[in-house]
Amino acid sequence: MKYLDQNMLTTLMQTAAASPRQRANHNIHPTLDASVQRFFNALQPETYVRPHRHRTPPRWELFLALRGRLAILVFDDAGCVIERQELSAQGPVFGAELSVDTWHALVALEPCVIFELKEGPYHVLSDKDFVTWAPEEGAADCASFVEWYRCADVGAMPPAK
Repeated sequence: MKYLDQNMLTTLMQTAAASPRQRANHNIHPTLDASVQRFFNALQPETYVRPHRHRTPPRWELFLALRGRLAILVFDDAGCVIERQELSAQGPVFGAELSVDTWHALVALEPCVIFELKEGPYHVLSDKDFVTWAPEEGAADCASFVEWYRCADVGAMPPAK
């Protein structure tokens, strides 16, 4: 039996804060080939999550906020925000499920830990289909996208790359 406790979440948040990417995950599934991927993901407010979708194969994705607060942004093909939902461990909305083939990104509005659940297996080269209108992770303009994410609402277009 695997036990999941508050100390594990605290340690994960500390690991994320010390990471250059400002995030860290803790897998529960035994291998990347597992048919169900389940893991904890700690995100700091400075982390950049490039908009992506899970298309090969098409997959849904479930997020549950366990600590802190974040927003999920859903985009159309051109980058227009078509949906924004804030999740908080304190509610009122603490979870969301994305349907297959949905462009999305996450932004931590404060340090947070989420539980993610999605179909496997995980293949690093095909898991994510990234948009072309947003910078690659590590690019100089990632910080401006994170700032845009924080306040972007339905109808907002991304900043120029």
